[in-house]
Amino acid sequence: MKIKTSVSIILFSFPFAALCFANRGMIPVNPNIIIFEPTQRAMIAWDGTQEILLLSTDLRASDSTLLLEVLPLPSEPEVKKGDLETFRKATDLINSKLREAAMFSKRNSEGLSEPKTPSGEVTFHEKIGAHDISVTHLLDADGFVDWVRDYLKTLDIEEDVISETMKGLIEEYVKDDFTWFVFDVVTLGTETVTNEPIQYAFKTDKLYYPLKITQTGEGHTSIELMILTPQLLRNFPGLPIKRIHLPHDPITITNDELKDLNEDMFELLGKLEEMRLRIWEIEGELKFFDEDLIAY
Repeated sequence: MKIKTSVSIILFSFPFAALCFANRGMIPVNPNIIIFEPTQRAMIAWDGTQEILLLSTDLRASDSTLLLEVLPLPSEPEVKKGDLETFRKATDLINSKLREAAMFSKRNSEGLSEPKTPSGEVTFHEKIGAHDISVTHLLDADGFVDWVRDYLKTLDIEEDVISETMKGLIEEYVKDDFTWFVFDVVTLGTETVTNEPIQYAFKTDKLYYPLKITQTGEGHTSIELMILTPQLLRNFPGLPIKRIHLPHDPITITNDELKDLNEDMFELLGKLEEMRLRIWEIEGELKFFDEDLIAY
């Protein structure tokens, strides 16, 4: 896509449209229910050893239902309520920086173009607004999916919602040494609601965003991620780099500007004088997301 030089063209405003599920595996307890996710928001801050992932979605269903969301993570997360204002502030900051630029480049230095021991344990369980969140730790790969099924029954999910597709994906993550999973049960109705943003902080030596887990859904999706790192990233061992589109030049922000965006992200990266902030766009059929987004 040719990047236009008119600064008024490249203005971003979250929320943005998403046609399907794009960051977690989503399973309605009632299999006859259709889940709609017209809006999703995500921002990632990574310093090389730790990541903060801020997620928020607008959701509705064709009828009232419980929805189970599954988020695989490379290490145990700290979970807390996030701030929706972070997205607005970050978007405003990007737009203001872009307005100052005289022209935009199609490419950038990242090279982006268009009685026995249980099988798991619950280390965190808390209700945050509409979310009923459980952080679970894999202890034994054998029987972990069965343990998950049993645990979900304690959350009043009696139906066997772990499909063969989801079971296979969980087993793939386990083989890749993922031992932490977040299960989020949300009650949905026919009215679109913006769920409270949830913030996850976890250790990882690579920037990470789950995509493979979305194969439980069907259809086409568009994903936009706000990425904040000390420097631009060059290595993409997971999702091929050609699947990621950079619609604007990365902007440089100062630690003072970051402090106004998000206090936790400032704690993570604020020791640096400058950082790089940009938006990544990913789209395609969910069934073709066979790799997660990994970069460093």
